[in-house]
Amino acid sequence: MVSIKHVAQAAGVSVSTVSHVINKTRFVAPDTRAAVEKAVEELGYQPSYLARALKSNRTHTLGMLVTSSTNPFFAEIVSGVEEGCYRAGYSLILCNAGDQPGRQRAYLQTLMQKRIDALVVMTTNRDPDFQQELARLSNLPRAVLDSEPMPNACAIGDDSLLGGKLAGQALIEKGHDRIGCLTGPVNHPRSHDRLEGFEQAMTAAGLEIDPDLVVTGDLSAHGGYEAMVELLNRAAPPSAVFAFNDLMAMGAYRAIIERGLRIPEDISVIGYDDLEIASYLFPALTTIRQPGFGLGLEAAEILIGHLERGEELPALIRKLPELVARDSLR
Repeated sequence: MVSIKHVAQAAGVSVSTVSHVINKTRFVAPDTRAAVEKAVEELGYQPSYLARALKSNRTHTLGMLVTSSTNPFFAEIVSGVEEGCYRAGYSLILCNAGDQPGRQRAYLQTLMQKRIDALVVMTTNRDPDFQQELARLSNLPRAVLDSEPMPNACAIGDDSLLGGKLAGQALIEKGHDRIGCLTGPVNHPRSHDRLEGFEQAMTAAGLEIDPDLVVTGDLSAHGGYEAMVELLNRAAPPSAVFAFNDLMAMGAYRAIIERGLRIPEDISVIGYDDLEIASYLFPALTTIRQPGFGLGLEAAEILIGHLERGEELPALIRKLPELVARDSLR
């Protein structure tokens, strides 16, 4: 096995010089640096990251706990975190906890055993034991996504209240006054904000919300389908529907089409997230865009900036959503 001593002998320098070149910890003359880099390449030397971690007390690794990496929007966020790590030369350990409290706590312990430098949390589970364990990690830099702010952590997400308002305004401007909502779980903070924003848009237009037209779902395509079926079975169905994410909108599409109705001629539909698939639905889905990849990338960059350059972790970052108009409204 090639060691740092072999590199030093081949380059005709000391072991400490090779270490400074590899770790970029001190200025080394260009000719000497070139000789070391040539020896590293010719010998195929690979630095021991474990040894470096023990010496520096850093592993250059981020950990990430997610609710479900199978959700396309969450997958976009994970991709953004991965990109941020790759650009900075960091590794990412991803744990899909499935919003199961016991699994979340077990994965958190595993990540700590792996000596991660910082943690990204993307879960809406408010399990008190999990929250207490997170609170104990006061010295571990953290970013939380799609969740409420936590102590000693940077909360990053879109302004869902504004997003809900934009969705309501888009439907009201098309002349709709009987609008259904396919919401997420009642304890989901982003779902709560989107409903509040929608209510603000209705109130500003002098319209009232019919409680019978607000149906709770689970933010999945199947949940959207079932919620839309429930709406269509009402004595007076809505003329338009605001689905709180694009997956639920996709489920609503199926329920509407199965009923023999047309989109948008009979029922208009607006979603939330702007997943890639939204533009390929027929008709193409009008939706509220929030930058999933950008949220993940910013989380990684903020944490790594704090680790590498001592940059302060902001308590809260809200990204502005925007309306993406396509063909599902009339």
